[in-house]
Amino acid sequence: MKVKKAVIPAAGLGTRVLPASKAVPKEMLNIVDKPAIQYIVEEAAAAGIEDILIITNRGKGAIEDHFDYAFELETALAANPSKAKMLEDVRAAAELANIYFLRQKVTKGLGHAILCAKSFVGNEPFAVLYGDDVIFSEDPVIGQLCRAYEEFGKAIVGVKEVPRELVKLYCTLDVSPLKGRAMNCHSIIEKPTEEQIMSHYSILGRLILPPEIFSILEEGIKHSGDAEFYLTDSMSDLAKAGKLLAYDFDGTRYDMGNKLGMMKANCEVALNHPEIGESFRAYLKELSSKL
Repeated sequence: MKVKKAVIPAAGLGTRVLPASKAVPKEMLNIVDKPAIQYIVEEAAAAGIEDILIITNRGKGAIEDHFDYAFELETALAANPSKAKMLEDVRAAAELANIYFLRQKVTKGLGHAILCAKSFVGNEPFAVLYGDDVIFSEDPVIGQLCRAYEEFGKAIVGVKEVPRELVKLYCTLDVSPLKGRAMNCHSIIEKPTEEQIMSHYSILGRLILPPEIFSILEEGIKHSGDAEFYLTDSMSDLAKAGKLLAYDFDGTRYDMGNKLGMMKANCEVALNHPEIGESFRAYLKELSSKL
């Protein structure tokens, strides 16, 4: 079954990039000339996903505005033939896919945010693209996971090996080889202690989940009380049932939830940007000679 729906959780407060995210949603912070979340939506659309639900909360109306038409701005640009390319770029965000929005009214973690998408998803497999994670790859990473889902028919988590000290900040997986980049995933531990680390593979922002995840989430949240509920707790249940794979995707991931990740992403995009790439490369060479 092909994956045609995606959910992008974008309800986080962005505390790691304050004060920039005080008044501007962190997902709307730019990578050169486009907000970070547009790169994520473009990745989903390039993989053939047609319907995208973005989970937001209060104060994130700018995300909705960005993926809508801007009549006054577009009218002004259309009146000037020299700005035709600019008009095309402005309109592009509104034409990527069918984009819907839903507010997570209480912030109870990623597991709760995904549960909010139950009505949107229905009885279909769906993609999840974390709003903090921008991943650059010639072959869209979520498309790589979609093909793996079609081949194996199991939930998929996109993973990469990370330094041991970062495993403790993310999660650790117990995996065994299956085929190519695909691995069986037997267990997941969120934010493990040193003694709990099972491998250096961590989930980095891309998933394909089956609709049965919702009943697992509902049961988990029922017992979590007011505590934050991790999505990985429910995915670990799938792993223990033999229904979860890990996929070592081909791509470079940038954490837009921290300042260094934002700067790295901006540098990579700037170096390859058709308008400023050459000048930026020359600037970096000059700057590095002074370090």
